[in-house]
Amino acid sequence: MLTLLSALTQLVRRTLTRWQKTIFINACFLKTGQFWHVSDLHLDPTYHLTDDHTKVCSSSKGANASNPGLFGDFLCDSPYQLILSAFKYMKDSQQPASFMIWTGDSPPHVPVKELSTETVINIIGNMSSTLRSFFPDLQVFPALGNHDYWPQDQLPPAASEVYNAVANFWKPWLTEEAISTFQKGGFYTQLFHSNMSSQPLRIISLNTNLYYSPDIVTLNLTDPAEQLAWLESVLEISLQKKEKVYIIGHVPVGYLPYARYTTAIRRYYNERLIKIFRKYSAVIAGQFFGHTHRDSIMILLDEKAKPINSLFVAPAVTPVKSRFQKLSNNPGVRLYQYDPFNYNLLDIWQFYMDLRDANKRNESNWKLEYILTKAYGIEDLKPESLYGMAKQFSVPHSKQFQQYYAHFFVSYNKSVVCNKHCKTSHMCAIQYLDHSSYVDCIRQTALW
Repeated sequence: MLTLLSALTQLVRRTLTRWQKTIFINACFLKTGQFWHVSDLHLDPTYHLTDDHTKVCSSSKGANASNPGLFGDFLCDSPYQLILSAFKYMKDSQQPASFMIWTGDSPPHVPVKELSTETVINIIGNMSSTLRSFFPDLQVFPALGNHDYWPQDQLPPAASEVYNAVANFWKPWLTEEAISTFQKGGFYTQLFHSNMSSQPLRIISLNTNLYYSPDIVTLNLTDPAEQLAWLESVLEISLQKKEKVYIIGHVPVGYLPYARYTTAIRRYYNERLIKIFRKYSAVIAGQFFGHTHRDSIMILLDEKAKPINSLFVAPAVTPVKSRFQKLSNNPGVRLYQYDPFNYNLLDIWQFYMDLRDANKRNESNWKLEYILTKAYGIEDLKPESLYGMAKQFSVPHSKQFQQYYAHFFVSYNKSVVCNKHCKTSHMCAIQYLDHSSYVDCIRQTALW
């Protein structure tokens, strides 16, 4: 046994990078489960290099691309080469991932007239088949984004051509029951069976786009597609069966850290979801979203301010920003570590591409950005651990918060400073997801 272990250790040392060795040892010897999370690919098929920087990509909407290169530009959505490089890096890492979650948004940010239902369907199909070509044997749990429809944001609370087409793309990953639900409203649930635990993990993929403010199709509807009633029913069954649940979706719950008093979804639906998540917090082991293109964390507290749920917003693969924004994000993908016996979340390994450097060198340079527990000195990703981390952030001139803010933009500009107003917005968004507690946080902080 010792000889075999020694030989395996030597092989690891010869063939893997430092971070790969650590994850390999954790996964193989400490029985740690892992899964990937990718979000907001936003493929721009028009991206190409040309001397006329106003015509590099449709997603720049006529603005001069700042410094276009092989892997993209900060005023453009993802060229295919950037997405391929991300998937290749993940594949070449050879991490023993149990599954992947993919939280939506494949088409680019372009005017409505430049897309169509057919184009949107083709792009989602392209991204689905590309993902399968890199990971043919990996279970993927996808969710729809607000751009995964035409016109964008207008996802309906009933069957549609897009839902049917995407259901066909995702049949290799989903059960017949999941496909049936998806076709009716763009959401589903499915069990993942672990080799290390007799207890299965339930994935609930929500269509939170139905609650997104720009969606006029669902305006004034109490429960679009009856998804809220369905969610509560599924969670009640999970509670009775003592299952554990991961909730995934595109548009997150809670308040935006960069826009005060603004929920990512309509406030009415946000309050409804928070109430449901509090009621079933015992079975929910984690929540995962995308949409904002930024890297952020939230902690759901109960009515007595006890931390009961951990929520994560993964940064985007696309680096796009508008001409009016000062800051953007480098492309990012992430790997979660979890306890395969009870599905408690243990850590995040966040990877990124330094887009400026990759374009300069004309080669992919994906690398580890941070390990969450090491970056912030906590033990795991349990709600109480993240709550303690948030309290450390609250300390004046907290170096940990400054690091968090740099990670928020995926190391786009590590020197940027978050002033008092900015920090208040972040801290209240991290800790308070419902209206009353969030408003109290903003008001109390303003009195300091």
